[in-house]
Amino acid sequence: MTPADLSRTVLHTVRRAVEDDELRVPVPERVSVRVPPRPGCGDYATNVALQLAKAGGDAREIAGVLRRRLLAQSGIARVDIAGPGFLNITLDGDGASGEEIVREVLGAEYAQDSLSLSPRAEDVARLGGDAARWSAVSPPGLDRSLLLVQKDSNPLFRVRYAHARARALSRNARDLGFDSLPGAVDSSAGPLLGALADHARVSAARAPERLARHLERTADAFLRWQAGCAVLPRGDEKPLAVHRARLALAEATGKVLANGLTQLGITAPAHL
Repeated sequence: MTPADLSRTVLHTVRRAVEDDELRVPVPERVSVRVPPRPGCGDYATNVALQLAKAGGDAREIAGVLRRRLLAQSGIARVDIAGPGFLNITLDGDGASGEEIVREVLGAEYAQDSLSLSPRAEDVARLGGDAARWSAVSPPGLDRSLLLVQKDSNPLFRVRYAHARARALSRNARDLGFDSLPGAVDSSAGPLLGALADHARVSAARAPERLARHLERTADAFLRWQAGCAVLPRGDEKPLAVHRARLALAEATGKVLANGLTQLGITAPAHL
């Protein structure tokens, strides 16, 4: 289930609850879902109950109604109510759908044409071409000086580091004598799979700022996932199907990040 699918599922759940007179609130035009800022809070979170409570009612009571209904939906494994009424949603990590997404990404032919960013000449002189192009699609509040440092606080560095890390995993696997093969992947890969599944749609929208935020989400999801599992065999361990499937997921991620950076006119180095 992609973030777009989940958003539609939550919206449909709200609409059905209103139709059944279990909730008496206006149905919103859309519902937003996002990756929680901290691990352990599910795959996605939504503030829809808080949004609906503005029209009257208790946010946690509304969240309780939606939680019960969401748990009946396929693809959702767990729903927790947090704080004043946030819903933290854990997907069921369906390995078959994950394999399908990876195969689709690896076989896709994404557009390579540039979105024609036009960074200011003074930004190019101060930051260099790549950072200046990223600056042109960054939120107004971003401290542009961060784009010159190789730290996690630099979103461009995180995106390029994730790409380089994915490429390094492929090189290391070749050294170990095995290739990738899409297959069942860990449930923890849910946010990453959702980001990969969204790439074709985001890329086709030809909106540079939106593409940049998508690349950040993809990179952050990849780095969180990769830090929590062994993509490659360790020690004398032989390559297993799970290693090949994880490597395929890493290669799909590298392909998406490289394509997005290319569209933004930014280089995607294999070594960083």
